[in-house]
Amino acid sequence: MQENSRNELKILGWLAILFAVLYYLPIEAMRFQGALIEAFKLAKWYAREHVLLCLIPAFFIAGAIGVFVSQNAVMKYFGPKAKKWLSYSVASVSGTILAVCSCTVLPLFGGIYMRGAGLGPAVAFLYSGPAINVLAIVLTARVLGWQLGLARALGAIIFSVVIGLLMHLIFLKEERAKAAQVQEVFLGEDEEKERPLWQVALYFLSMVGILVFANWGAPLENSGVWFAIFRAKWIMTTIFALLFGACLWRFFKVRLGWIILSAVPALVLALAFPGYPVAAFAAGAAGLAVLTSICGPELKDWRDQTWGFAKQIMPLLFMGVLAAGFFLGSPESDDAGIIPNIWIQALVGDSPTTIIALIRGDGAAIPGWLGLIWPVWTNFFASVAGALMYFATLTEVPILRGLLDSGMGQGPALALLLAGPALSLPNMLVINSILGPKKTLTFIGLVVAMATISGIGFGIVMGR
Repeated sequence: MQENSRNELKILGWLAILFAVLYYLPIEAMRFQGALIEAFKLAKWYAREHVLLCLIPAFFIAGAIGVFVSQNAVMKYFGPKAKKWLSYSVASVSGTILAVCSCTVLPLFGGIYMRGAGLGPAVAFLYSGPAINVLAIVLTARVLGWQLGLARALGAIIFSVVIGLLMHLIFLKEERAKAAQVQEVFLGEDEEKERPLWQVALYFLSMVGILVFANWGAPLENSGVWFAIFRAKWIMTTIFALLFGACLWRFFKVRLGWIILSAVPALVLALAFPGYPVAAFAAGAAGLAVLTSICGPELKDWRDQTWGFAKQIMPLLFMGVLAAGFFLGSPESDDAGIIPNIWIQALVGDSPTTIIALIRGDGAAIPGWLGLIWPVWTNFFASVAGALMYFATLTEVPILRGLLDSGMGQGPALALLLAGPALSLPNMLVINSILGPKKTLTFIGLVVAMATISGIGFGIVMGR
């Protein structure tokens, strides 16, 4: 009876909170209306720019990890008993191959972690995947200066290893229990003959190639190597798609006729709409979904694993994207989120002059204690803001250029670069569903703390 009464009171409390929120909802305020529009604008932009080209290939790759990569292989390179130098070395440089954002890396992280990878290497991969993007680092050096580009590259590699090791040490008891349960499983000769490692590697290479080149971003200059690769991105994507089809035919015994038939709609759309390659890409993804449904139990297991990741991750991602758009606006808008941009700029500036002017008016004196703690505060705030904002691949560079032009210091700029690409509000929701709240909060805290410390140190070195 007493427990039932507590439940009823809990329901009453939530209803009261909902009533109060609706009662005082500032729907008449223009900024509130604009923030609502921004939430859906960001969701629309995300759906157009990232779901088809980024998330769907990532889901298929994550599903393939769960089906076609043996648990023994994951344990050997990423498991609790794996050699630390090997697992962390591989995980920390993974971003040089995967040009992914903080959301696209999530299915891949979930795939290797649920397959048995140790917490430390899996978290190192989670951080490094979006953080160590070669094109983004080159663009950072070109647009923001070589000092920031170099600091970002070194910081991201060091961060991934240190954060992974700290997560391992903090949850050492759980990791030891996990390691104790690991049974060394060695493949028999028959299983090795069924699908050699080189076949699995070629198969994953084809899928990663499709993911990387389909999402290759446009450089700022219309010349040079990066621009040449950008112009050829869909040719390269097609080459990797052909390699992928060949893998399905030769390694997975899918009938060539079925593969050709499933590719026909993509080919037709590519010829009919050459200026809109996303349509052909979507048709190809639909064709693959059909193949995985009709071509044997192994491919059906792949479909089920892929769908399982999609069901778990997609709703949380869109909830997070809506929230990020509401609070901070979309990339296409300068100042439309519920939090005015001028406040963000004021809170990461070289001095507290702007924020004092906003609060108390022009000419107000700066308290001594505020000037003393200001460098620590700006770097901490930049780390937190970067962790909450959503940055698609490469978009952080022009956004940061605008903040630097508005008075942002070099230290906070690095702090935002180290925290931003690896974390976002949508990303946090999904990580929580995989790791749980305790590990998720620890990971977020480590990223923010290390980004803050790095920003303070870099600011001292640069004199800003």
